[in-house]
Amino acid sequence: MPLPAGDRTEVAAARLHLLRAARHRLDLYLPQLAGGDYGSAEELAQWRRVATSGRGAQIRILLHDPAGALRDGHRLVALAQRLPSALQIRVPVEDADLAYASAYLLNDAGGYLFLPEATRPQGRAADGDRAAQAPLRQHFEEVWERSMRATMLQPLDL
Repeated sequence: MPLPAGDRTEVAAARLHLLRAARHRLDLYLPQLAGGDYGSAEELAQWRRVATSGRGAQIRILLHDPAGALRDGHRLVALAQRLPSALQIRVPVEDADLAYASAYLLNDAGGYLFLPEATRPQGRAADGDRAAQAPLRQHFEEVWERSMRATMLQPLDL
């Protein structure tokens, strides 16, 4: 089922819808984790719910600029630091991956939100469309395998 994603308000609503529909897995690809994106109280509650949903819980985030997210004190980074076994962040290292300018969110119910330009809140989204999600899932898996852990985001054990 297509979801509207033509402006900032629709994209935020699609994001929240997809987070709510997720059961145990979320994958997020972002060049940068900006301001309020993915960090509202409602969105964080959904991230936390998925991360603590049980043994199969897995949230994976590919982020080009984890240092910027850490410097800005993004709330999703703080959640990742509190739940490191369920929420993992990696950084692409290959030039081709770092040049990728799109962003997307994938859930385990076949839902996706795709923004061709990560900085523009305009794209396409759908709920329960595994066929349309498949190329994004394949891209994510390939980049995930080539990426390195974002060790700068891990909490210090003192």
